[in-house]
Amino acid sequence: MTYRVSFVCTGNICRSPMAESVFRARVAEAGLDGLVEVDSAGTDGWHDGDGADPRAVAVLEEHGYGTDHAARRFQASWFSRLDLVIALDSGHRKTLRRLAPTEEDAQKVRLLRSYDPDAGDDLDVPDPYYGGMDGFEECLEMVEAASTGLLAAVREEAEGRAI
Repeated sequence: MTYRVSFVCTGNICRSPMAESVFRARVAEAGLDGLVEVDSAGTDGWHDGDGADPRAVAVLEEHGYGTDHAARRFQASWFSRLDLVIALDSGHRKTLRRLAPTEEDAQKVRLLRSYDPDAGDDLDVPDPYYGGMDGFEECLEMVEAASTGLLAAVREEAEGRAI
């Protein structure tokens, strides 16, 4: 049975597509691409159908990640098919938990940086949209740092289902 993970930020053009690209690469490197599906969405629909922010794409490509992306808005009905919903900041987590049709669905929502043991108390990935390239680089660093712990957690769940 496939394990499904969705990354969610505000507009689905910066943070969540970056997290999706990095985590998809980690899943493939781990040989789990047949067991784990990865996607992303936004809490708002401002950019529906748009590609990722060109700065996000440039940073991803510079670090060897690809992205084939079209922004979309997260729908409450998706909870039933998702195993894990990864919020990029506490505002997204709050919005997603309000959208969740059941308490079980609300428990599927986690903050990305909660998977980074070195993150400290601030678990938000700052929005790089209104800044320069350094914000996108910082976002990528945070996503990569959290991806190791997230992959370990997802691997355990996905492989447990495959047995």
